[in-house]
Amino acid sequence: MRIAVIGQSLFGAEVFRLLRKNGHEVVGVFTIPDVNGKADPLAQAAVAEGVPVYKYKRWQVKKVPVKEVMKEYSELNVDLNVLPFCSQFIPDEVINLPKYQTIIYHPSLLPRHRGASAINWTLMCGDKSAGFSIFWADDGLDTGPVLLQRKTYVDPDDTVDSLYNRFLFPEGVKAMGEAVQMIADGKAPRIPQPEEGATYDPLLKKDKVEIKWDQTAQEIHNFIRGNDKVPGAWTTINGERITFFGSKLWERLPPRGLQVEIAGASKPAIVHRRGMVLFGSDGKMVNVSQVQFASGKMIPASKFGKDDSSTQELKLTPEEEAMAATLKNVWKGILNIDVDDATDFFKAGAGSMDVVRLVEEVREKCNDIRLQNEDVYMNTTFEDFFQCVVRRGRGIEDKEPFVFDAVKMNKNNMDISFPHQLFIDNEFVDASNGATYDTVNPTDESVICKVSKATVEDVNRAVEAAKEAFYEGEWGRMNARDRGALMYRLADLMEQHAEELATIESIDSGAVYTLALKTHGLTIPINNARPSKNLTYTKREPIGVCGIVVPWNYPLMMLAWKMAACLAAGNTVVLKPAQVTPLTALKFAELTVEAGFPPGVINILPGSGSVVGQAFSEHPDIRKLGFTGSTPIGKTIMESCAKANLKKVSLELGGKSPLVIFSDCDLEKAVRMGCSSVFFNKGENCIAAGRLFVEESIHDEFLERVLAEINKMKIGDPLDRSTDHGPQNHRAHMEKLVEYCDIGVKEGATLVCGGKQVDRPGLFFAPTVFTDVEDHMMIAKEESFGPVMIISKFQDGDVEGMLKRANDTEFGLASGVFTRDINKALHVADSLQAGTVFVNTYNKTDVAAPFGGFKQSGFGKDLGQEALLEYLKTKAVTVEYH
Repeated sequence: MRIAVIGQSLFGAEVFRLLRKNGHEVVGVFTIPDVNGKADPLAQAAVAEGVPVYKYKRWQVKKVPVKEVMKEYSELNVDLNVLPFCSQFIPDEVINLPKYQTIIYHPSLLPRHRGASAINWTLMCGDKSAGFSIFWADDGLDTGPVLLQRKTYVDPDDTVDSLYNRFLFPEGVKAMGEAVQMIADGKAPRIPQPEEGATYDPLLKKDKVEIKWDQTAQEIHNFIRGNDKVPGAWTTINGERITFFGSKLWERLPPRGLQVEIAGASKPAIVHRRGMVLFGSDGKMVNVSQVQFASGKMIPASKFGKDDSSTQELKLTPEEEAMAATLKNVWKGILNIDVDDATDFFKAGAGSMDVVRLVEEVREKCNDIRLQNEDVYMNTTFEDFFQCVVRRGRGIEDKEPFVFDAVKMNKNNMDISFPHQLFIDNEFVDASNGATYDTVNPTDESVICKVSKATVEDVNRAVEAAKEAFYEGEWGRMNARDRGALMYRLADLMEQHAEELATIESIDSGAVYTLALKTHGLTIPINNARPSKNLTYTKREPIGVCGIVVPWNYPLMMLAWKMAACLAAGNTVVLKPAQVTPLTALKFAELTVEAGFPPGVINILPGSGSVVGQAFSEHPDIRKLGFTGSTPIGKTIMESCAKANLKKVSLELGGKSPLVIFSDCDLEKAVRMGCSSVFFNKGENCIAAGRLFVEESIHDEFLERVLAEINKMKIGDPLDRSTDHGPQNHRAHMEKLVEYCDIGVKEGATLVCGGKQVDRPGLFFAPTVFTDVEDHMMIAKEESFGPVMIISKFQDGDVEGMLKRANDTEFGLASGVFTRDINKALHVADSLQAGTVFVNTYNKTDVAAPFGGFKQSGFGKDLGQEALLEYLKTKAVTVEYH
């Protein structure tokens, strides 16, 4: 067929190319005169392929065809007119002249949304389906018989651009090719349009798109997104016309931020870090990401009403001044006009494809400076655009500076600072009810600072942020290598701040400063379903939002153990530090922002276990909970998790770890390591040796040497480099230790030393030793979690009797054995019912070795590859093929 293509768009250019590719003869392209000396995309495509181009300002005057135009057109002897997105008014004489007359592409499911703004009205009316029609032109407005239609779903956050790019453009081009071929084959239907359901929607202009606030949030959202980019829905704020773009329904809790009054709105808008939230008449919310002033200046909505650093004049280097000339030439090449600082990219005729070209040319010609399309839309004049390029070249992002209320002090001969508020969505914020509590330095019981105390509402906010970061944000789309790069950057920052972190840990938990300083798939063979074959493979996938609860004895180490595996697996996190030791976790949160972690990936919520921890357990959007703490609390958590949503749980709980010392051991090493196994970190150690079984023949000598070691220990300020033994973590724990030792004495055990608070200021508990401890005694069964050594004898050579006594406990976290007999060592290691067994050493953990307990010491692993598996789920995929 001999075809005339009439239009001027990029869509028309793609239809033109497809028709030529399909073997049809395009005898002429009819388009519009050049704008600023620049031909439209359809004209450019035709010239490139040597097809004649006719550029008419108009086809008719007062509905009378222009004679010269009609003569030029009729001489081509056209069989079919193809109008892809034609914006001109074509006279009936042209429509009906060809043998097969004229077909037109229209971006709606006719007869709905007849008119020029069909895509906009599809969204503004809240249609559940969108699509396009190819119809036979008649003398009405989009009323001719339908040749074919295609439809698609409308996503809740679709805009005109997203709907067009996702479906209307690519599928529309293909459908135009199909329609022409159906006509050529004599198979094209003519289906009359019904009048039922027909709408005639007006052309949208700026004065017609003021937002009406007596609508629901959904209706306001539809109106804004239906006018996205052009012409832009607007309202009046402080007497100025403000246009909104980038609308999404906000289904989270109302954000906290700057309130902005809008006349007619049910509530003030809220400017926050993610944009500006608007309220519908139903109390529900819409969030917009950009706003535009009457001057044409566009800014992120999060900056509305605030000082905008991007407007500050930059002093240019000679290289940057030269870059300005380069960029003006780039603009001139795209726009075909002379460019000055006031030139507006879009008012000069640029379109969306020109934005793509501009971004690419900046990267090529300006030292690999990388812009986003939004940077162009936000900076439409050359002056603003150039300033944006300079900022990007200097590594300056147009983001609000990361500021927070830091606690500052001088400790350990250094200046330290740390946050004291909740960390949610990369912001430090007060608790929702303003509540705080004192965190105390156990060395002298002085108050370090007040810390925000999280509420259930705060947990909900944090989980919302983590959920959005996982499912919709940058983190969820990031590949493992890029996640790893962020984690390495964070690790480097933690190393740079190691002394500060250790100091904060010492004053907050009492840890001695020198101590504080210190994915794949498988293919699986399965039975084939003949004659077909099967392939089954597994994938490890992140779980989603994970809750982590860490204890007070190793605040930062426990955070790092669990956080590393959780993040490496690709999850997002809400973490509760122990109420009494929140400060290093909050300092860690500060460093995550500096490292570049996206908002919502990591959230830190100090507060009580009964409120925050319980809320973690019960929250339906938390899919995994990792907990380190006491066995009774672990049981409560497990029960709550089962009732809430059967979330995956890993528990590292209490212990009563046996340490067996045989007479054939290296006694000097056994004494040294035995003391370390009990007194390390003031006994506040989950794998501390809870009970020492010493072979009878060396019992007295072992005890004598232990007491000599205790006498050498220096008790004092944990920031003193020579201190061996610091204060217990908090007063309640100190009082429990006193009670624990009192019970031991009452039950008949021999208190050899200690058993009481040291006579000095601060929460210092004396290193304690009990002997003559019998199996039935409470101190033989229960964990002290303090510097209390429990010694029991066993008869020489009675290995099996000793093993029975050592295993007669509901705990099974760790254990140890000292002997020079390798056979005996391995037999005992095999027989002890504990997740970790140390042989001729103790407390020696490594990131490569899995760590976790048996029985009521919990289940699941920290560290090693098994820790990663705790934060992954396994999916099996079976494919049948021939």
